[in-house]
Formats: sequence, structure tokens, C-alpha cells
Amino acid sequence: MKPLARRTFLQGVGATLALPMLDAMRPARAAAAAGSAPRRMAYVFFPNGAIMPDWKPEGVGADYELPRTLQPLARHKSDLLVISGLAHDMARAHGDGAGDHARSCATFLTGSHPRKTDGADIEVGVSVDQVAASEIGNQTRLPSLELGIEAGRQAGSCDSGYSCAYSSNISWKSATTPMAKEINPRAVFERLFGNGVDDAKARAERNFYRKSILDFVSDDAARLRSQLGQTDRRKLDEYLTSVREIEQRIEQSDVETKRQIPDMPMPEGVPSELSQHIRLMYDLMLVAFQTDSTRIATFMLANEGSNRAYREVEVKDGHHQLSHHRDDEKKVAQLQKIDQFLIEQFAYFLDRLKATPDGEGTLLDHTMITYGCAISDGNRHRHEDLPCLVAGKGGGAVTTGRHMKIESETPMANLFLSQLEAVGVQRDRLGDSTGKLPGLTV
Repeated sequence: MKPLARRTFLQGVGATLALPMLDAMRPARAAAAAGSAPRRMAYVFFPNGAIMPDWKPEGVGADYELPRTLQPLARHKSDLLVISGLAHDMARAHGDGAGDHARSCATFLTGSHPRKTDGADIEVGVSVDQVAASEIGNQTRLPSLELGIEAGRQAGSCDSGYSCAYSSNISWKSATTPMAKEINPRAVFERLFGNGVDDAKARAERNFYRKSILDFVSDDAARLRSQLGQTDRRKLDEYLTSVREIEQRIEQSDVETKRQIPDMPMPEGVPSELSQHIRLMYDLMLVAFQTDSTRIATFMLANEGSNRAYREVEVKDGHHQLSHHRDDEKKVAQLQKIDQFLIEQFAYFLDRLKATPDGEGTLLDHTMITYGCAISDGNRHRHEDLPCLVAGKGGGAVTTGRHMKIESETPMANLFLSQLEAVGVQRDRLGDSTGKLPGLTV
């Protein structure tokens, strides 16, 4: 059989389904070659800083111990690089007064200081993900994917005279253009699997007949299955099953949403439980990587300054309110619960990545996911010694299984320069970078 093109799709009326990497997509001489899978990069942001004594590991190098907050990642310790010492100086005031939350969010992936304005003249810098998308985004159907949990405003004042656009976005296509995130899993699903031709009509037809996207590509899937070997047939069946499971979870979310009378408008398709929402978005990111629909993604677990309550872990007070804890032990304990809850969801994502074959390894082997923010101590709005970890080996670009302690005040943008180089994008500078970060590989 002639090898399948890597960008083979299953086609149907109103639906296009990208496929994962199959053995049939690689010529025999390439099948034995290691490193054949593409490298992916993702950035996951959480708000309001962290309780750092429970975040920062003891020990350095491979001899480190995971602290309390990171314990849910214990089974992935060998796939983690925890970095201490990074800073975001551009998140500091530099004469602009209050507004650390807005600045930290805008600075997180740009390394640039945002203009203080609540008008239309917003300006910060291009984010690392969009620098990558501008160079390698044309290799996939979607240049990049921007996901979130909380809706955000793009105008008005959200933090001491800073535009809401700064608090609601970490991805910036240009210095003045944020990349709006999608919080509705159904919309993300349609973006990944719709064919771009009369999608609204196709969605309406599917909803009317209660059909799955898989029903619309079933004929094409059957034809392809007949051409595949036993291993590829199993891979295809597992993949199609996972797509259907995501569909079913989205449909169930619709039902649950319609049963409730929420305190605020809830977009159709958004699960009522936060953990379900987060995990569904992680699963969509995984499928986007698995099918090579994109190689670049960002995910905001909340907007910066978010005052969400985390009732799933019995935290009834608002997150931002608690972050100004003034060393109150009860508030610190509640904040640590939030930090650990979000890490538990991240561990779920790593579980899924590690269980998904990709080339000569797994998706986790060929992806580097940076998890962190631009505030360390939320009580004092500190922007040094930031909470930051990189999960996954990035196709050999990262040596994991260690705690890397670097010189204090090293710009986080130095890490981004090294990550850009790892995906084949050469840049001499990003934001306030001073050079590439040494020691990602040892």
C-alpha cells in the first residue's frame, strides 16, 4: 500500500476529521527513525500567584523532592523540569503604580510592559506562542489554539486603570492585538472537526438527528480501515472512540446546563463543574496535538485577578480575595487547596498525553508544556522566583526529572527563547530577554 499522507482527513458532509499518526503514514525506511513526530508547545496559566513554600521543591537536580502542592504530579516526576529563579521584571510597576494583576497576565508570555490604559490604545508585545505560530503555524490546519475557562472583556478597566484585555489574554498576535480565547468546549470541537463549509447548517442537522460527527465520516472511515494493518486499525478505533467520548461529554454538559438556573449566563456546552470543564478543554488540546491540527496552544485556567470560589475543594471565598491573605493561616491553607486542585487537573492532562502513542514515543515525549504565572507571592504581588514547571521532553529539547535552580532575576523570556529554538524558530530577543536559558538539556 502506498503510504498515507500525514495530513489525511476523513471527510463527510459538514465535517472533517483529522487523523492521528499511523504507521501507514510513514515510509518503511522512516518508520524506524526516531524523532519522527513533530514537537509541540503549550502554555498553561493560572492566576493570583501561589503559596510558594508548598510549591518550591527541596533539593536540586535529580535529587529533588516534590513539595505538597506538586504531589499530584509524583507519578510524572521523571517527565518534569521544575525551574526556580525566573522573574518577570516587566510585570512590576516601573512608575505606573497599582495594577500588578493586569501587568502580570499581559507580561506572562510577552516579557513586555503593558501600556497603562483602559481605552482602545492597548499595547504590550507579541507573545511567545504567536512568534512560533508566525513561523511554523502554516504547517498545520490551525496556526495556534487559544483556550480558557472564564470569559473575559476586551475593553473597560479591570485593574487600577489597566484594560480588561490585559487581564483576560495571555496570547498576543501583535503588540496591540490579543488572541481571544475560546471557553466553550462545543465551539472548540467544531473548530477542530468542522470543515469550514456551512458549519452552522451541518451543526443544526447533526443536532436535529442527534448524529455524531463520526456518523458523517463513517463511510470514509470504513474505506480507510479496509486499507490499514491490524495495528493501525486499532489506533484508528481508539482515536474515533475518544472523539465520540468528548462529543458525549459536551452533549451531557448541554443537558446539565439546561437543567440549572445559573447565577449568570452560561454558554451552551460549558460543564457546570469546574473540574469537568478544565479536563474537557485539556482533552480537546490533546486531540488537537494528536491529529496535528496545531502544534501551539495556550490555556488560561482563569483570568488574572479572578475571584472564583473553588467549592469542589470546599473553598467558598473568592480566589483573589484570599490571595491577599496577610499571612492568615486559614486563608493560606485555602489558597494551597486551590493550587493543588489546579495541579491535579494538570496531572490528568499529563496522564492522557503519556497514554497517547505518538511516533516512536508518546505525545508527552514530543510536547513541552509550560505551567506557571507571573506572580509568585500573591499577597505582596512579587514577580521574582516565579512558580514554573515544564512537563514533557519536547522531542529531546528538555531534560526532565530534575529541579533546576537558576540565578535570581533571570527573565522568564530567556526560557521562551530556548523553547522557540527547540521548535525551529530563531529569535535573538523576546520582550526583556537577555539570552537563551542554558541548561534545558544536560
